Amino acid sequence: MNSDAWYAVPGKDNDVVLSSRVRFARNLANFPFPARLRASDSERIQAIVFDAFNHFEDSESYQAISVQQLDAVGKEILVERGVLDASRDGKYSGVVMRSDGKVSCTVNDVDHVRISSFSTGLDFDAALSAGRYVDASLQKSVQFAASYDFGYLTSSLFDAGSGMKLSVRVHLPSLSLLGKIGSVGESLSKKGFTFTATYGLGAKGSSLGSFYQVSSLNSLSGSEFDQVASLTAAIQQLTEQERLARKQCMESAQTQVRNQVYRSLALCKYSKLLELREAISLISGVQFGLDTKLLSGVDDSVVHALLYRMQDGHLEFVLKNGDFHFEEDIAQNMQQKKERLRALIVQEAFEAISVTGE
Repeated sequence: MNSDAWYAVPGKDNDVVLSSRVRFARNLANFPFPARLRASDSERIQAIVFDAFNHFEDSESYQAISVQQLDAVGKEILVERGVLDASRDGKYSGVVMRSDGKVSCTVNDVDHVRISSFSTGLDFDAALSAGRYVDASLQKSVQFAASYDFGYLTSSLFDAGSGMKLSVRVHLPSLSLLGKIGSVGESLSKKGFTFTATYGLGAKGSSLGSFYQVSSLNSLSGSEFDQVASLTAAIQQLTEQERLARKQCMESAQTQVRNQVYRSLALCKYSKLLELREAISLISGVQFGLDTKLLSGVDDSVVHALLYRMQDGHLEFVLKNGDFHFEEDIAQNMQQKKERLRALIVQEAFEAISVTGE
């Protein structure tokens, strides 16, 4: 939640690509898969994995904790950052986090071990390098289940082989405005990728804020290099499509674009309360303005960081650990205090924005 967080750093193709993630699924040899684990096995696996991190060369950079020891806010923050799955109870689960939050490892989730590594922009090399380091370091102490025919053995057949899943978050307001999202999804599906709404659906069945996630479907075919090359090529093509659509929007729908951008900026600057879904949509509009040069004064990375900083769990953590004085009529209402703080954080982030496209 500070400027040192991984998501607050500028990245490649940041005008379209928010972040890249690499995830490795692994299971310990000689133990049943998580769905069939006894409580004693789960506890033993957690102890083995946590101990393995203590033998890393940079062990002081990692913190391990049982999910049951996290309070509700801590869990919510990790869900918002894509580390934990909100749909799982985590009764026997654990999580290991690197101090910068860029690398995490869940224990006893869908698989015994799931290593995730994040980077800003389109940068699988950095994410892959960090993830491989954790994987290799763990394998000095832990034996993972694998076979010559199927590679790493995982709970899902789609994750077998390399055990690697790749995903990218993108912002596609221009393609959305031109009504081309359907064809984009079809094209990606034919190439073997999933295309989903990052924050759920918005108006008219589109993705809220035009934020999408593109992910590899399975890790059975091809090497890690082939899988990375395939998704990278698809995202590079998608990035060029969005940039071309951006130019088309400014040529054929400029008034509509200006209206969306200026309304978004005005509501961001002057709202007293901002509900989460509304804020996501408004931030998308401001980012659209920066992309089309109608607005200036803020880096893309600042806008992208807001998408994490203004989530409910992050705000509740700030409220619990800070000294705030709210207006009397909302001082006793936690939801309204979060909406008020969200508005203040957005306004602070956009303080230097100026209109340049008149």
